[in-house]
Amino acid sequence: MADEFDLFVIGGGSAGVRLARIAAGHGARVGVAESRFWGGTCVNVGCVPKKFMVMAAEYGLAADDAAGFGWPIERGAHDWARFIAAKDQEIARLNRAYTGLLERAGAQMFEGYARFVDAHTLEIGERRVRAARIAIATGGLPTRLEFPGSELAIVSDDAFHLPGRPQSVVMVGSGYIAVEFAGIFAGLGARVEQVYRQDLPLRGFDADLRVGVAEALAANGVVLHPSVTPVRLEAHGAVKKLFLSDGTSLEADCVFMATGRAPHVAGLNLAAAGVVTAPSGAIPINDQFQTNIEHIYALGDVTDRLNLTPVATAEGHALADRLFGGSERIVSLVGVPSAVFAIPPLASVGLSEADAPVGTRVFVARFTPMRHALSGRERRSVMKLLVDPVTDTVLGAHMLGEDAPEIIQGLAVAITAGATKADFDRTIGIHPTVAEEFVTMRTQTRVVGG
Repeated sequence: MADEFDLFVIGGGSAGVRLARIAAGHGARVGVAESRFWGGTCVNVGCVPKKFMVMAAEYGLAADDAAGFGWPIERGAHDWARFIAAKDQEIARLNRAYTGLLERAGAQMFEGYARFVDAHTLEIGERRVRAARIAIATGGLPTRLEFPGSELAIVSDDAFHLPGRPQSVVMVGSGYIAVEFAGIFAGLGARVEQVYRQDLPLRGFDADLRVGVAEALAANGVVLHPSVTPVRLEAHGAVKKLFLSDGTSLEADCVFMATGRAPHVAGLNLAAAGVVTAPSGAIPINDQFQTNIEHIYALGDVTDRLNLTPVATAEGHALADRLFGGSERIVSLVGVPSAVFAIPPLASVGLSEADAPVGTRVFVARFTPMRHALSGRERRSVMKLLVDPVTDTVLGAHMLGEDAPEIIQGLAVAITAGATKADFDRTIGIHPTVAEEFVTMRTQTRVVGG
């Protein structure tokens, strides 16, 4: 006889764990299945270990910068094995924390891949469960471009468990994963070349930040190859040779393909439940997270709407409250802040200049951060505000530079609350900080469409 649940969650990542934990806390009988690792992509092969890698690279750069402040620190070789062991230990601790949260909430955990038998029944290995409601929170997986030899490249999941740090890397792609790992490997001492089909990295981000990121990558020693695509990859012993659309080729001991992610729906047997998917594999949902089958829900990256961990977590919490907590709240995807942990990082909230209405007032500041006046490092910060010309409301804030994610997170509160440029102007800054530039911008740079 199958176990019976009020809710069964497929996927133990950010969305699934939050949904299961909060639903169980409301008194629901909850089951949750995870086939790979508890905590999902973010904890295991995503934002958490990636940020540790960024930090590792930044420590090396800080050692170089220290001489300008009177510290004659000699930068040694990076101990990759020691770093990976420390990273893995922390990830294991986080895995235990996620399972502990579920255990304390009273959710029943299943190790294995769940697949639909029918709209209310799931099979997990040899076990069957039935649930009044089912939520799909299986996340996404990295994808590869299809060309001869593409299987010789690694993807982001592989990068966290390499036996050694590559001496040379060709990065294929210009999205946030590509930009972040280009900075990581360059900062750790590898020779890095980056190949992408756009003219600038980070399509979708504000243009001033895109220009600034390209300059920062080059300043960090990354050799950029814009407006080209890979056509063939060959292995010559330990060396990989990547042939490009412009007739040139690049050699490295590692080719890293960071060319997007796709919803992880393979093996779920969605057809047995009648759940439809888009051509990309994404599961369409309404504003209550329902699929085309009323009692089956989907959330997080598997819906391919806004693939950010805090969004997935918020969706899981909102759905649990809606189903079992008597709440009608939904999650708005308007004005969600985001960050790219490049070196230096960038962050944005609200509209970019390309999306802003004609007439929008634009304020831009570019400068060398105080720290690098002494370090001598070639690094520029970019800060930008977009302001409605009629209401004076701040429509967007963008920053490239050290601590950008921390600063934009605070501004996101103000912008979400509807702050005006006058509110920014009458706020007294903290001096000397980079963040004070956002409240001292007085001279308009241009207007959109002007």
